[in-house]
Amino acid sequence: MSLSETADRRDLAKVNNQNARRPTAGRHTIALFASELHLVFGRARTWVTLAVLAGVPVLVGVAIKLSGTEGGEGFIGQIAGNGFFLVVASLGLSLPFFLPTAVTVVAGESLAGEASLGTLRNMLTAPAGRSRLLAAKMVALVVFCLTATMTIWLAGLIAGVVLFPVGDVVLLSGTTVSLADGLLRAFGIAILVALSLLGLAGVGLFVSSLTSTPLAAMAATFGAFIVFGILGAIPQIDEIHPWLLMYGWPSFADLLRDPPYWDAIIRNLLLQAAYLGVFYAAAWARFTSRDING
Repeated sequence: MSLSETADRRDLAKVNNQNARRPTAGRHTIALFASELHLVFGRARTWVTLAVLAGVPVLVGVAIKLSGTEGGEGFIGQIAGNGFFLVVASLGLSLPFFLPTAVTVVAGESLAGEASLGTLRNMLTAPAGRSRLLAAKMVALVVFCLTATMTIWLAGLIAGVVLFPVGDVVLLSGTTVSLADGLLRAFGIAILVALSLLGLAGVGLFVSSLTSTPLAAMAATFGAFIVFGILGAIPQIDEIHPWLLMYGWPSFADLLRDPPYWDAIIRNLLLQAAYLGVFYAAAWARFTSRDING
């Protein structure tokens, strides 16, 4: 073998080794999504938020245990007789305020936080691209919503078992089902509550794409949530109520009927999908055309 052929083979092997070490588009995507999850769940603030959410069922359970009263209206009135209802009641109590607040913080900081730190420009120089980065941000928000609701579900289950008797579950329709069936329905409720938050997460992602100030993005997102709530409380404009973001949130309770009432649940999911689609598209249009100065 001549010296020139040997050199050619060495050059070819070097090129092949470089290509083998070069990450593929798929690996870039997986690494990007993993990085976003680490960014969200690597913050101490996220864990503090989850700890607060876990404290909701504990606080409710201890308060009812210390009061020594039984009975009452709604899910809270049934907790003393069956700790299972602490799971459902805690999710219902967290939905109007605690869960939306947590989502507005994480969503508002998703893009604006990195822009304020100057890391967004560096991320956009990577091969991932803006569309893929925005998708990774949205996936991280979805995972956070699921984690937040499942944190309440698990904390409510543990507190309910420790503090109260647990047994068969009497549904809203009067049918009695096993505890396993009830827990499966409660798990479905947690998933539905998480999906109900996705419209708000889409709003927060869009607002975060408009500014480089995380606090402003969080405040604006929470302000939009408050506006939706005010509009929903005005009876004179009840024609628009079915189109408001939170209108279908109480439909999660329909899973505790036999059989479940799916109409309101499906309408709520379609409404959340519409909000998410519109505001995600708006965030994409803004983000892909934005001049990143941070």
